[in-house]
Amino acid sequence: MTAVDWILCAVVSYLLGSIPTGFVWCKARGIDIRTVGSGNIGATNVMRALGKPIGITVLLIDAAKGFVPVFAAPAFFPQADRTLLEIVCCVAVVVGHNWTCWLKFKGGKGIATSAGALLAMLPMPLLCVLAVWMIVFGAARYVSLASIAAAVSLPVATWLITRDRTFIVFTAILGALAVYKHKSNIQRLLAGTENRIGGKKP
Repeated sequence: MTAVDWILCAVVSYLLGSIPTGFVWCKARGIDIRTVGSGNIGATNVMRALGKPIGITVLLIDAAKGFVPVFAAPAFFPQADRTLLEIVCCVAVVVGHNWTCWLKFKGGKGIATSAGALLAMLPMPLLCVLAVWMIVFGAARYVSLASIAAAVSLPVATWLITRDRTFIVFTAILGALAVYKHKSNIQRLLAGTENRIGGKKP
């Protein structure tokens, strides 16, 4: 696998991740999602603007954006280091979603896209993380808090299941990035002004 091939995989992954699904869908309905709710272009905010069915659809599409390059790249380049190639594609697709070139490098938080990529890379740790997400969300009804808890638990689950140092370090960085992207949510959680799903707005 040549340097050009590596660059190609990274660029294609970034461009796929950079498709602003939620923004495009809302724009087609005459809504600028950046002016609604939290201003985020992700599935949770789309759900607030257009309802659950469309919000869930955006969630699944964003997850598919993460899954496709991580799953497909090793098939196209079987001679490459599979772990490294998966990591490169995962990083590129999540960066594309979080900092999309189509919206002045402002995007989503990368949770659904990361989950899709992890489904291709680390399905068992992902299942553990999803369990954490559901437990925290079920108890608190905060999507952001559940996502932060899932991000923190990701390297722990990876360590318990794989014992692979490369994946442990990688998932720790991926989890830290997800927490960083939730910094505004953390501020609202501490202030008691974060929106709760299924509850009254503060």
